[in-house]
Amino acid sequence: MSAASIDTRCVHTGREDFARLGVHAPPIDFSSTYPMHDLDEGTSDYDALAGGAAYPMHTAVYARLHNPTVARFEAAFAELDGAEAAVAFGSGMAAITAMLLALTSHGRHVVAVRPLYGGTDHLLTSGLLSLDVTWASATEVHSAIRPDTALVLIESPANPTCALVDIADIVRQAGSVPVVVDSTFATPILQRPLSLGAAAALHSATKFIGGHGDVIAGVIATSESIAAQLRQVRILTGALLHPLAAYLLHRGLPTLALRVRAAEERAGELARRLQRHPAVAAVHYPGLPGGDPMGLIGRQMDGPGSILAFDMAGGHDAAALVMQRLRLITSAVSLGSTDTLIQHPAGLTHRLVPEHEREAMGITGGLLRLSVGIEGVEDLWNDLAQALDAVSALQSDGAASVVAAAEPALAGMA
Repeated sequence: MSAASIDTRCVHTGREDFARLGVHAPPIDFSSTYPMHDLDEGTSDYDALAGGAAYPMHTAVYARLHNPTVARFEAAFAELDGAEAAVAFGSGMAAITAMLLALTSHGRHVVAVRPLYGGTDHLLTSGLLSLDVTWASATEVHSAIRPDTALVLIESPANPTCALVDIADIVRQAGSVPVVVDSTFATPILQRPLSLGAAAALHSATKFIGGHGDVIAGVIATSESIAAQLRQVRILTGALLHPLAAYLLHRGLPTLALRVRAAEERAGELARRLQRHPAVAAVHYPGLPGGDPMGLIGRQMDGPGSILAFDMAGGHDAAALVMQRLRLITSAVSLGSTDTLIQHPAGLTHRLVPEHEREAMGITGGLLRLSVGIEGVEDLWNDLAQALDAVSALQSDGAASVVAAAEPALAGMA
């Protein structure tokens, strides 16, 4: 089915055997253990699975080693992302942790480019994995590479500023060192890092892949050789995705392209309107003029996506007040759902990143990240406009009014 459009593949991938099975929806296997009819066959399968094999020959042995529902979703997602294999985990953080553990077994040095998701940033700096991390700009990756460098980690579009990184250029700079790309904001609909030379594409499947705010998951699309290492780590750490979550992710794939494109259309319109509002100091969105200085839209990405960020002219207090005044848009972390979400990166998702590092990345107290859903664009704008207008009105009365009005929201973000 590789020659079909990605819209068609979203609908049909992972369903090739449905006619033979006599079903029209993905089956769910909740088994925690599996019977074996021959001890030698069971032992052989156990050895294969523990060694990172994708599928058992006779029995799955035990659900921590393998689950058919999870494997079905993995095969479907690998096809969408243009990969030999995909490995699914219980969360996006479990996925990135497994990747770091798998690839740093023979070298502890990691080169990373900021911004990254705040949880990833904190994992790298926490010392938990005893990694030696060099933070480099996108143009300094080559000079940061050492003989013991295990991988280069980037995110594009970057969380939360939506800055784009030239994946092909990073791959060129990295040489033989594997490049891992967090492609959560883009999904396979807009970006396929493996086609640009990356070794792996990582996704917090909680976001667009699930798409409905009801599942926590992570998935990595990569080569079979790296996938085998990831499966070994997953077995040892017990990080296998639950089969119900795998079912929900697979169920969401048929509408993935539709959801991504519908949300992207709305995001572009909101970004343009936000640029014109006097309470907004700056809008960060690759689809705006100047938002894609390297010309990566159309070359690396098929579109700018549906995440944007904007700086409030009144800083932290104004941002908190906007979050408090919104009625249709939900003030909550996460992204990629059918409903629109807004959050304050400096106070929430990137709270554990040192303040001076946040500021250097443009994650200021006045920055808000907006994940645009598929509601009517006029309804979304009306909600944003009334909140922004309230800030503007208070600012005209004096800064003290903004602080006083924002106090309830500030307390909730502490």
